[in-house]
Amino acid sequence: MADQMAGTTEGFSSKNLALKAQKKVLSGMASRGAANLVVDDATGSVLDELYRLLRGHLNSRKEAEKIIKDIVKIVVKVGVLSRHKQFSTEEMAVARRFKTLFHQLAMTVVTFYRVEFTFDRTVLIKHLETCKDLLHKLVENHLTAKSHGRVDHVFGRLADAGFLTAVYTPGGPLFPALGRLCDGLDQLLDDDVI
Repeated sequence: MADQMAGTTEGFSSKNLALKAQKKVLSGMASRGAANLVVDDATGSVLDELYRLLRGHLNSRKEAEKIIKDIVKIVVKVGVLSRHKQFSTEEMAVARRFKTLFHQLAMTVVTFYRVEFTFDRTVLIKHLETCKDLLHKLVENHLTAKSHGRVDHVFGRLADAGFLTAVYTPGGPLFPALGRLCDGLDQLLDDDVI
């Protein structure tokens, strides 16, 4: 019996266990304050402005915080998977496509803010939905249904036509926060973070 147990691990992998534990611990730290431990200052300021936009539109501190927590959890889990080289060659191609599209999305968000009369919510919604689909494809073999639900929750809120219209209304109450968010996105784009 001891000989049988010595040669096999019956599907057990300490590496996989450590990876799961790391994802679990890091996702538990996803409060706005703890996000500063995981993201740099520029990214943190962008998330803070996004929080202000969501809170202003939704009139709900709790829902805005939940969306930011979901973003942080998703980013942390994808980062852990990437750092531990868990993505296949095909998934890495999806990750590169996601990064390219997310970069284009950030540039579009900034352009629609900086250049008057260019805002087109259907373009933003299309970019957001494509990003969501690529992210689902990237993590489909790695994350739980609950994590996929977080992806849907985040992108569903961000791609909401009412939210986008409210955010891009010149002179509206959310427009100044959008300007600060775009300043942060500019910095992330310049630093080649996104």
